[in-house]
Amino acid sequence: MSKALKYDITSDDLSNLSKGNTFVTFGEVLLRDTPADGERPERTRLVHLSLAGSEYTLAVALSRMGIASAFITRAPLNPYGKSIQNIAREHGIDTKHIVWTSPTEPIGRFIYEIGRSPRRNIGVYQRKYSAASRLGCNMVNWKAALKDARLLHTSGISFGLSKHSGYKRNYNLEALEEAIQNKPRECLIGMDLNYRSTLWSSNEANDVLTPIITEHIDILITTIEDMAKLYNMDAGQYSAKQIVNGDIGVLTDEDIEAFACQVKEKFNTKIVGITIRYPDNFEQHRWESAAIDFQGNFFRSPSIKSITLLDRLGGGDTWNAGFYYGLMTSGFNQDGIEKGVLTGDAATRIKQTLMFDLPIIEKGEIQALLEADVLGGGKRTVR
Repeated sequence: MSKALKYDITSDDLSNLSKGNTFVTFGEVLLRDTPADGERPERTRLVHLSLAGSEYTLAVALSRMGIASAFITRAPLNPYGKSIQNIAREHGIDTKHIVWTSPTEPIGRFIYEIGRSPRRNIGVYQRKYSAASRLGCNMVNWKAALKDARLLHTSGISFGLSKHSGYKRNYNLEALEEAIQNKPRECLIGMDLNYRSTLWSSNEANDVLTPIITEHIDILITTIEDMAKLYNMDAGQYSAKQIVNGDIGVLTDEDIEAFACQVKEKFNTKIVGITIRYPDNFEQHRWESAAIDFQGNFFRSPSIKSITLLDRLGGGDTWNAGFYYGLMTSGFNQDGIEKGVLTGDAATRIKQTLMFDLPIIEKGEIQALLEADVLGGGKRTVR
């Protein structure tokens, strides 16, 4: 291997990360309905049924990369609920802390129409009153689930389900608070902000998420657009209004670093990760990311890379997995954020060329792309 290539993830020692539940996450799994015949959803009579969900996707990716992972949800004991458990197990994920409920309770659904330029993709949530939206306190033995955890991950999506459903209580927030009370002292907490305007307003999200992040989150992953919408943050030369309106040009290192510093200082987090997507058209996107730690160490993708999309869904979650992988294998420090950015970029670029949310990717192909980025290449892979 050339000295120019700094990381070889295929040779990482995972002996301390492949036992117990090193990584633990919880959230909702959606049944995704995608037309299988090229028709629009209102016209199709044939759909591909697949599983989706931010935390679930992330757990699949990390587990496939060799990090012992557990996924927790509340699901009906029916065939669809069992499929959540079965597919997770297929990828090596611990599911013993799933909370089972009545087979008549609903699972959230996601109707998804894949676009083609110039027609945009369209997604419709059906998540009100889902079984997972009522995962609350006194349902999970968090002390047992988190016994070996080094990282507990959550998503802003989970806390929007309560507002979306019109509950008086935020069940998922209660579950997080209970988990925090029972986690090991050394276990860090990560969050993907993941603002979804279809679940709640920016003011509602701000009110709920701000104290969570400020008081509990060690690693925050977000986008420039979400921070502009929720917190009126700018990015160097670009104002929040310009960002929200999509009226921005080239982002310099100074722009992104200034933004990252704002986020870190506002919430006092140990690490901030930033994903940046440039959608040129439906089929062609460009991608980069950046991260900063509490000491001010900043790292940005060496270059912006193009992706020929098949399905963008799950792309951000797969980046999260690669980012966490870098942190968990090289440390929550400058080396870790650099490795995390590079691994996350390679992982998500592969995933977005695959259909459906779950990242059926291998460490070997991630490593091959890391090498190609540094050394050149693009040769056919023979297995």
